[in-house]
Amino acid sequence: MAVCARLCGVGPSRGCRRRQQRRGPAETAAADSEPDTDPEEERIEAGAAALSGALGGRGAGPQPPPRCSLLELPPELLVEIFASLPGTDLPSLAQVCTKFRRILHTDTIWRRRCREVLHRYRHILGLWQPDIGPYGGLLNVVVDGLFIIGWMYLPPHDPHVDDPMRFKPLFRVHLMERKSATVECMYGHRGPHNGHIQIVKKDEFSTKCNQTDHHRMSGGRQEEFRTWLREEWGRTLEDIFHEHMQELILMKFIYTSQYDNCLTYRRIYLPPGRPDDLIRPGLFKGTYGSHGLEIVMLSFHGTRARGTKITGDPNIPAGQQTVEIDLMRRIQLPDVESLRNFNELSRIVLEVREQVRQEQQQQEDGLGGGEGRGQQSPREPQRGPAQPSVEPPPEKVGEPGDGEAAGAAAPAPEQPAQSGQGQPFVLPVGVSSRNEDYPRTCRMCFYGTGLIAGHGFTSPERTPGVFILFDEDRFGFIWLELKSFSLYSRVQATFRNAEAPSPQAFEEMLKNIQSLTS
Repeated sequence: MAVCARLCGVGPSRGCRRRQQRRGPAETAAADSEPDTDPEEERIEAGAAALSGALGGRGAGPQPPPRCSLLELPPELLVEIFASLPGTDLPSLAQVCTKFRRILHTDTIWRRRCREVLHRYRHILGLWQPDIGPYGGLLNVVVDGLFIIGWMYLPPHDPHVDDPMRFKPLFRVHLMERKSATVECMYGHRGPHNGHIQIVKKDEFSTKCNQTDHHRMSGGRQEEFRTWLREEWGRTLEDIFHEHMQELILMKFIYTSQYDNCLTYRRIYLPPGRPDDLIRPGLFKGTYGSHGLEIVMLSFHGTRARGTKITGDPNIPAGQQTVEIDLMRRIQLPDVESLRNFNELSRIVLEVREQVRQEQQQQEDGLGGGEGRGQQSPREPQRGPAQPSVEPPPEKVGEPGDGEAAGAAAPAPEQPAQSGQGQPFVLPVGVSSRNEDYPRTCRMCFYGTGLIAGHGFTSPERTPGVFILFDEDRFGFIWLELKSFSLYSRVQATFRNAEAPSPQAFEEMLKNIQSLTS
């Protein structure tokens, strides 16, 4: 609030005309209960009395003027009155008396003042997804002191999925007192420089750098690439021995560096939660093979859960639904030794997949399809060979790491997801994982599908897999066809102004970001 006060000219340097000396609690309480005798207050009361006397003089005979003082109004009413005044009048009002000064420290008044100061940029506060081709991103715009700052959030370095998120400023709006706001680009390593923000509409805005020379380094593109690689991956290119991964990293640098001078952002919301959700929905960091760590939004929709990519890659771009979980098709894992057998797991999962296919066929033929099971089933296209132009294990088809593989299991009777006892878990032999430090105990497993595709999001296909719930903050997905395992860990960062105004608004947002890359 002190910052807000400085915006409108009230601060430590603007004192009340009647300075209070240091007093004990009892003296302070007694002074606060006494009528204020500040000269300015006396002038206010005298003016009010004179006005009452003038009006009373028109009646039948002289009457004593009634005592009328603003100080006698309830504090709640004074807050409403003061909040309606122009911000330029508040500094003078704070100097009238001690009571006025105390009331002007009410947050409600300064929130309104801040909205006036920030009115031009109020629509950009919140959570956004930058339009960087298939890569996407996560931006949170917040008020921080005398600035509005756009923080880009980045996953930790691969494969440390449990590490905290990284973040860096992309731009800031400097709110200079009695001056128009100044937009500064924060990209690069040479400090803030001139930028521009254009608000396209309520849920979309763009930023532009007016001094892109500040983004360049003296060593040229090679130095820029080495610096970017250390920040993005925490290593040098020589440390990355996999040739396919090197190609993906170089491709991402070349592509994303084209957006260092102009970016468009579209609003996104955090998923709303319900008491009966399997776990609390939200953002998770997930391992995706050679593509590194990516950010996925887990949301619940009745008897299904969906993982939507907030950041993506050339195979499965940001905005697409990477996994879908059928919460009505629970899988019970066998003992650990049987779980190590990938063929046994594959048999069980494919049996569930066949049940889904048959129920969908029955529903299409108008023959029923089970009691509500067919209508809850995910879309299941024809199984085909792995897409070309993808690497062999551990970084496979479509999106390396978006593969499948799960522990052996047997379908349980249909029932909504309920919390269960922990059970031992181990990856089947032959299933690759970027992070070997995965939990060895899980709560429950469900049948699901994962989206894979060739480079450029060609020939996308939903393939069967197993969703493994480890705890409130971690889950995994085994991509059966890719024989690959993805581990997801909750993003613990707090994002302001990110709640959806309604469940319908959240659903509409999901459709919009998916349509941009379809």
